[in-house]
Amino acid sequence: MMWLLIFFVWLVIVVGGIYWFLFRKQSPFSLESVRPPGPREFDQKKRDKVIKQGFSLHKVPQNLDVIVIGSGIGGLTAAATLAKAGKKVLVLEQHSQAGGCCHTFIEKGFEFDVGLHYIGQVHENGLLRVAFDQLTEGQLEFHNLNQHFDTIYIGEGDEKRAYTIKSGKTEMQAHLMKQFPDDTEAIKTFFKIMKISANKASSLATLKLMPQWLALLLLKSGIANLFSSVYRLSGTCAAAFVNTLTSNKDLHVIFSYLFYGVPPKDSSLVINALLIHHYKRGAYFPKGGASEIPFHIIRTIQKYGGNCLVRAPVSQILVNKEGAAYGVKVRKGQEELEIHAPVVVSNCGVFTTFQRLLPPEIRVKTDIQERLNIMKHGRGCLLVFSGFDGTDEELGIKSTNIWLFKNNDLDKSMDDFFALSKEEAPDNIPMMMITVPSSKDPEAKIRHPGKACMTILIMVKYEWFEEWKDTTVRKRGDEYYNYKMRFANNLFDWACTIYPKIRDKLVFQEVATPLSNMHYLGAQRGAMYSSEHNLDRFHAETVARNRCTTPVKNLYISGQDVFSCGIAGALHGGLLCATTVLGQIIYIDLLLLKMKLKRRKAKEMSQLAKKKLQ
Repeated sequence: MMWLLIFFVWLVIVVGGIYWFLFRKQSPFSLESVRPPGPREFDQKKRDKVIKQGFSLHKVPQNLDVIVIGSGIGGLTAAATLAKAGKKVLVLEQHSQAGGCCHTFIEKGFEFDVGLHYIGQVHENGLLRVAFDQLTEGQLEFHNLNQHFDTIYIGEGDEKRAYTIKSGKTEMQAHLMKQFPDDTEAIKTFFKIMKISANKASSLATLKLMPQWLALLLLKSGIANLFSSVYRLSGTCAAAFVNTLTSNKDLHVIFSYLFYGVPPKDSSLVINALLIHHYKRGAYFPKGGASEIPFHIIRTIQKYGGNCLVRAPVSQILVNKEGAAYGVKVRKGQEELEIHAPVVVSNCGVFTTFQRLLPPEIRVKTDIQERLNIMKHGRGCLLVFSGFDGTDEELGIKSTNIWLFKNNDLDKSMDDFFALSKEEAPDNIPMMMITVPSSKDPEAKIRHPGKACMTILIMVKYEWFEEWKDTTVRKRGDEYYNYKMRFANNLFDWACTIYPKIRDKLVFQEVATPLSNMHYLGAQRGAMYSSEHNLDRFHAETVARNRCTTPVKNLYISGQDVFSCGIAGALHGGLLCATTVLGQIIYIDLLLLKMKLKRRKAKEMSQLAKKKLQ
């Protein structure tokens, strides 16, 4: 029986491959569309015409093919890919600026990047870099950060230990082994898991592209496990696995320090491994800041006849009597305007899409509820944005991110913290991240000379802020302000133990809570990383069920809820969504481009070597 199933799967793959070769559609991507980067646009008014173009009906392109709700990287990726494939696309953004977590804001002369702190896998001819080059047609540039990109502090006072993380194909592992000489075998094993996770992550994504019945057949029968161990590893508990490798709890932290609101005991081994592997080939930052990403992707969308409009809050997805989406309602003052298109893509997350935007009679349907039941709400985020008078050099701050943990038991720390009452929480913060965007962007000194900025990030419970949910942004009252400043003051004091010179140079500070993230980012319960990345979500069968299609015909999901969190995860969510809408596996097109670029690079290097010998 097993061999019959294997033969059947092989037959499906062969037939599918022949069909793709004979009837493949024209690729939306090409080497010819990529041109050398133009000069950076520093004129804010010109930039605003792209990323802050306000909504009005006369700006909506005629004969729309696709409406995308939300201008985060997932929505923009789907929109640009579909636009390059010949679709007329409109992106609608509820905020006053496009970009989602990639947008920046300027206050008192300080520029802050909201959600992009660093990004990996954008080295020359890497798949993610090839994707960015296609989406921006070569206009987005990245700055390679210091090889020592993260420092992790564990413990307090005299008990504090510091560990450094370096990028490099071989250097990352070797450097870690030097710091943990008694755990070299554990590190080697974990890095093997990292390699499997990175090489076979595409196998998990494939589950979302093949017919669901086939994906579930492969998984339930065990055939999938014959092809790759990643299907088993994705449902393996991160904490349980690393406990088998070593008893060194500091090393446990290193294997799970890139937190996203879920303790290691509830995390997927594959996701934790992928997050660390993401920076193996280097950590990068966009030249010009995070807003360069939406700025250039939107210009690509506009080039192909589409548009991106802000201050365009979608109040409802229109669904006809046959149960198919055919457009949206947009609030404009006291009016609700209808915009129609045969395809609607939501980049707002599954909870906002299914619980708020669908008509009430559709929300309650069994298949909608079943889809919601496989996801959980993510943790909210609190960010402290601080501006200083002084250069990075004067303040002693660097591009290296700082991660601080009061102890090395992440499971207990997170459980204890999230179990605290609203009053107890601000004084008992167990961990935080510090990032300095002004030292990561080499052009920040040109735009904002003599100034430096810092962002501190922690995960918090939405319920601690819920009593103010019905108040207006910037008018939430003294109690709210004083409460969030208790978090901010404790976090800033902690940051001053690492960077003591910043205290006397602080001239600006703003705090974003889950309520801020709901207002500006449209993040449900303030969860910047969208739905929770728990272990249940990454069991292979759940991965197969959580796809871009929805129970509503012509309605698709994009972004972080499709695959994983972060800029790269959201971008892949957009590519998977575009693949589904087009019925065309565009990853094959990207891989073919990557191969061409590698061959071209090899040829150039060969010619250069010959010239040196002459």
